[in-house]
Order: sequence, then structure tokens, then C-alpha cells
Amino acid sequence: MSRAKKTPTAELAGFLAKYEPAVAAVARAALARLRRRIPGATEIVYDNYNALAVGFGPGARTSEAIFSIAVYPRWVSLFFLQGAGLKDPAKLLKGNGSRVRHIVLKQADDIGSAAIDALIAAALVAAKKPIDPKAKRQLLIKSVSAKQRPRRPV
Repeated sequence: MSRAKKTPTAELAGFLAKYEPAVAAVARAALARLRRRIPGATEIVYDNYNALAVGFGPGARTSEAIFSIAVYPRWVSLFFLQGAGLKDPAKLLKGNGSRVRHIVLKQADDIGSAAIDALIAAALVAAKKPIDPKAKRQLLIKSVSAKQRPRRPV
């Protein structure tokens, strides 16, 4: 007897359910806010060893993603995957690599604050390949690691 395949939305909900309720709530709300802010994005889900990551980009190619929401056992971060060159007058962006910067979200409402919204807008303008706001939103489960760190603090 074969089991019915879960929808990507149901799979993502299952991944989030592994986290502490407070962390999962921030993640769900952050995802909802980013979806509203970036219509037409393709969401690419990786349930990796260290974290659950949901990338937002113009299509299914991970290399073109502009943002991601990463869920860790104790916090949620907003990653700017092409963010190294962004102007950040409020000094919110963390990291010093050649491409990526991130912000640890204190609450989902951080997405929508004037400073973070300005960074999102700048990242969208600077993106190597833009997101078409008229495109239909897609949710793709790309990878689920067999071995994972605990999703709740130990």
C-alpha cells in the first residue's frame, strides 16, 4: 500500500513542527511577511543538517536566490544571499564573507521595519536576476537531510 505524497506546504509545516513552538511561530510569521513583501518568488526548501532554510528567488536555481529564512533551534535569521555589497547605515547586517549577510530576527515583525525593509528593497534592486512579482508563487522541497541536529535545544 502506497502512502499519499504530502504537498510541499504540508512538508514545510511538518519541518517547522519539529521546532519549539515559539521559534516555529517566529519562522511561520517571518515566512508569511516575506511572501507578502516578495510576490512571485519561488521558495526553495532545504531541511539541512544544521537548520531548515527557505530560499526566495526568481526560480528553482538555488544560486539565484536573493533571501532565505533559516530556522535554528533557538532563533530565526533572515539571510541576504547577495548582500555583501548592500549599504547598511543601521549596521544590522552580520557576517564578513564575500557574498552573504544576515540578521537574527528578534521577532517576525522585524521584517517590515523601516531599516530591514530598506535592505530588502535594495537587495531586490541589486539582485543578479530579478523576481517577477507577477509570477505564480512556487514552493519546492529541494533536499531533506537524513541526518540532522536536534531541532529543539538540548
